[in-house]
Amino acid sequence: MTQELESLKKWIGEKETAIDYVTVPTIHRLSALLDRDDPFPRIGDPLPIGWHAILFPRVVRQSQIGPDGHPARGDFLPPVPLPRRMFAGKTVTFASDLRVGDEVRRESVIQNVELKQGRTGEMVFVTVKTDIHSPRGLAITELQRIVYRDAADRNAKPTPSQAAPAPAKWGKIVTPDTVMLFRFSALTFNGHRIHYDLPYVTQVEGYPGLIVNGNLTTLMMFEIAREHAGRPIARFSSRNVSPLFVGRPLHVCGAPADDNKTVKLWVTNDQGGLALTADAELA
Repeated sequence: MTQELESLKKWIGEKETAIDYVTVPTIHRLSALLDRDDPFPRIGDPLPIGWHAILFPRVVRQSQIGPDGHPARGDFLPPVPLPRRMFAGKTVTFASDLRVGDEVRRESVIQNVELKQGRTGEMVFVTVKTDIHSPRGLAITELQRIVYRDAADRNAKPTPSQAAPAPAKWGKIVTPDTVMLFRFSALTFNGHRIHYDLPYVTQVEGYPGLIVNGNLTTLMMFEIAREHAGRPIARFSSRNVSPLFVGRPLHVCGAPADDNKTVKLWVTNDQGGLALTADAELA
């Protein structure tokens, strides 16, 4: 793997550009998915912070889909020879609004490819930097971390759960079901089989059930901050700690700092174990 990593490092500096549109139907559908009673969106409305995650799905021809349901590796992302691919976290800086009706341009570059030895085996982390521009200029900069892992060791001991980072002052319980996962995957054109194909996720990737989309739970953290913080998020840095599974209640939590300039956000699973954590700076 170490030798192969040197060839994977050739992908550092690889660039990709794309165009997308902030459309009324898409925003209306996401609002419904999040169970919000929003007015019907209008051209010119600001896009809520964090909702840009539904833009720019990877679109390839059906013949270019890999065995996990994602686009086959080696187009923009490097062809890492490890079977499991997961979203590890991201850091997002919000410079200005996106608005309903905007044509938006994405410029992405692979910044790093790094091999690490984890408790359960080798892992490769790929870091992608993305700038999103509206007609008014730079709107969002995002650093996304993608992790590739060895196949699951069914005899390995479970990883000990991490505790929540702070006592929660805000909280909401959500129980994702298969319909919610399907609707979010359809909205984002996400074909990753871990979100809908139970035989695949249990027999091939070795998980106990369908996995809740990482971008969906991240959106839930943005939403609880939007409801309670009183000011929009200017910078957001998240880390995925452990997967969440369909049909099990998850707890979306938050706690503002005493100065009300920063917020701790996190999601725990039905056993109280930490699944996702984030630090947010308020505007």
